[in-house]
Amino acid sequence: MTSMEGNGIQNGRLQALRIIFMGTPEFAVASLDALISAGCNIVAVVTAPDKPAGRGMKMSESAVKKYATGKALKILQPEKLRAPQFINELKLLHADVQVVVAFRMLPEMVWDMPPMGTINVHGSLLPQYRGAAPINWAIINGEKETGVTTFKLKHEIDTGDILLQEKISIGENETAGELHDRMKIVGAGILVKTIGGLANATLQAQDQSTFSRQQPACLKHAPKIFTENCKINWAKPVHEVYNLIRGLSPFPGAFTYIDNKLLKVYCSEKKEGHVDIVAGDFETDHKTYLRFACPNGYIYLKEVQLEGKKKMVIKDFLQGYRRPG
Repeated sequence: MTSMEGNGIQNGRLQALRIIFMGTPEFAVASLDALISAGCNIVAVVTAPDKPAGRGMKMSESAVKKYATGKALKILQPEKLRAPQFINELKLLHADVQVVVAFRMLPEMVWDMPPMGTINVHGSLLPQYRGAAPINWAIINGEKETGVTTFKLKHEIDTGDILLQEKISIGENETAGELHDRMKIVGAGILVKTIGGLANATLQAQDQSTFSRQQPACLKHAPKIFTENCKINWAKPVHEVYNLIRGLSPFPGAFTYIDNKLLKVYCSEKKEGHVDIVAGDFETDHKTYLRFACPNGYIYLKEVQLEGKKKMVIKDFLQGYRRPG
């Protein structure tokens, strides 16, 4: 068999698979686009309902819906995933497999419906960092490496059998936003490989316990980020504060208070060494720098946003900010 004939068979198998894609944000668009570019047969896209947004509260469509509309794909936007009408619509599509990328938690009646199951793309090297915010927590915890995993959904969150994994290094100064943008491309690529392996019956799923034996004894988790997770504790070492700031940038943003006003910090620099002021206090020359003290050094704020104001670089912030009193 020639390579051209082999590619034709593989593409034929990919096109034969009926795939339902489920996703909502921009992260998921890269995966959907990669599947379509690979010749996959996307019989429907499931995404979040339109919702009002912005000052005018105009109805806003998800990033996935906008993309799917441009590709003339069938779109489903259920309010409730257990609704009989939605379940019937899924059944009528006769999907072989479902793909989930950055979507809601699915009930069993949905994820267990296709004969080949439901595949999820997760932003970590499972079983490490199970949960809603793996990109953020990997950076907050100072990890040097993370990755992407494709796995089959089952009852417990992020515990299904692993299909493929790919490692990604984390830059020393990389933010969650920057890692997110790299990861969505890697995730799209590994998803296409996963679907290809399933189509050709060359991919064997492995229980996560197999991978657990290769991981450190302590498994780290990635729960949803809440407001209390975002407040900077200046009593912590410089590197921990620095990692928190970049791990929450650009969203939801780490914050502190300056003169009783909330100040979000999106970009900073760290400098370890002797400090002359109490941890949590700050110093500024009112022109070029604003630095907060930690026990073992300073965090220099580089990009900030004072409550009620727009985001700005520190030089512009200091130019317009005057301390009360």
